[in-house]
Amino acid sequence: MTQIVEIGKSRVLLFSRSGSLLRAPSDANDFISEAWSNEAEVLAIPVERLAPDFLKLSTGIAGEVFQKFVNYGLGCAIVGDITQALEASGALRDFVRETNKGKSIWFVADLAELDVRLGTSPLQSGQG
Repeated sequence: MTQIVEIGKSRVLLFSRSGSLLRAPSDANDFISEAWSNEAEVLAIPVERLAPDFLKLSTGIAGEVFQKFVNYGLGCAIVGDITQALEASGALRDFVRETNKGKSIWFVADLAELDVRLGTSPLQSGQG
């Protein structure tokens, strides 16, 4: 079940671990729609909601999805353990390191890490 929480100065939509997957850039529309209907500024998407190819950067899925979120003024945190994917891809390690330096797209291990990020660094839409 999805739920809304306030973290720092941000309204965060926490998606459940089960539900439709982010398989293609067009799937981002459902996540954006749900965020807007809940007046959320940040999406917290569990890794379980990512299709198997999402983290394969050569597919372009992650880049297009994240760009949509940023274009619509939404922050996004992918929540969960992506260690295996990171170990398999130097490009993904670089991508995660760079996105985590920004203010719009983050990969976090758990909600406690997201809480620290948002509690100390309010989201600034459109940057990152």
